Amino acid sequence: MELDDLKGLIALLKDTDITELQIEKDGSKVRIKREKLLSSIEISKQAVIQEKPAAETSEDTQRLVTVTSPIVGTFYRASSPDAEPFVQVGTRIKKGQVLCIIEAMKLMNEIEGEAEGVVARILVENGQSVEYGEPLFLIEPV
Repeated sequence: MELDDLKGLIALLKDTDITELQIEKDGSKVRIKREKLLSSIEISKQAVIQEKPAAETSEDTQRLVTVTSPIVGTFYRASSPDAEPFVQVGTRIKKGQVLCIIEAMKLMNEIEGEAEGVVARILVENGQSVEYGEPLFLIEPV
């Protein structure tokens, strides 16, 4: 693969949300990974969703475990539209328990809790698009 080919690929990816691309051509392998920062519109949307109650201090939030999205996709709180949500605020969870599903390219990916505790906050709405690394839940460890 020529340098001009690589420059062309990088230019194509510059304004996209693609986070990883792997190409094999003529025995050469190229892997490009790009993590795009959230735009200002998305950041302001996050600020509204993540507003803290007045009584909550930074010390309170420091002890919480944040569960983030490992992929880009659509967030679902339940396995189907008619099913009960996997968890609610106040639900006690075990490490490895399914918290939600993120659909990416027609694949349903179960997102599991990273620690035992109680769901303190759900930071995204059902059916909302999520980005890689976006906070989904705050868990209060027990």
